[in-house]
Amino acid sequence: MELLLQITSGRGPVECCRAVALAAAEICAEAANSGLSAAMIEEEVGPAPGTLQSALLHIDGDGAQQFVASWEGSVLWVCPSAFRPGHRRKNWFVGVQSLPIRKPEQFLTQDLRYETCKAGGPGGQHVNTTESAVKAIHLPSGLSAIARDERSQTANRKRATARLAILMARHEEHKQAVGQKQRWDAHNELERGCPVRTYQGEEFRRVRR
Repeated sequence: MELLLQITSGRGPVECCRAVALAAAEICAEAANSGLSAAMIEEEVGPAPGTLQSALLHIDGDGAQQFVASWEGSVLWVCPSAFRPGHRRKNWFVGVQSLPIRKPEQFLTQDLRYETCKAGGPGGQHVNTTESAVKAIHLPSGLSAIARDERSQTANRKRATARLAILMARHEEHKQAVGQKQRWDAHNELERGCPVRTYQGEEFRRVRR
């Protein structure tokens, strides 16, 4: 099963955008350690380095639905602001929700280019350092997607193409303003309080209750 997972700052301040970036990295690492494939395929850059207003992750594999369910809702990050020293607030919320995967775009073979590179990135036992990662590029639009999840270059090529198809479908939605409306709806629907998960500090250490 494959799902999309969106993390949003809810139009919150820069600290919430930092929490989005930390949560995205944590989800990818946790997914890999659970035997799932996870990659950020779309992002909105935040107002400062190391921050994201929102991130869209592609989760794939057996158990993906249960994994996604364990993250859906509001996530609380407890940390003094590194951007505004002395600021009294320490609680920052982000929203995490699943999104439907739209019908993939069809594209011509001649419109695609593939590049290989070493499979680095966030972790777990499934990442390796051989040149097996594959980046799929749609030449007319400039959109691209990368897969480094598998040890096989062929498998990564297939996964990168599938991710690119998802991005192409979303790109078409954005042009029609449909995808943008969904994104703003997600921003507006962020609920604070009763977090499904709580993390603490810049190291983003989970606090279990």
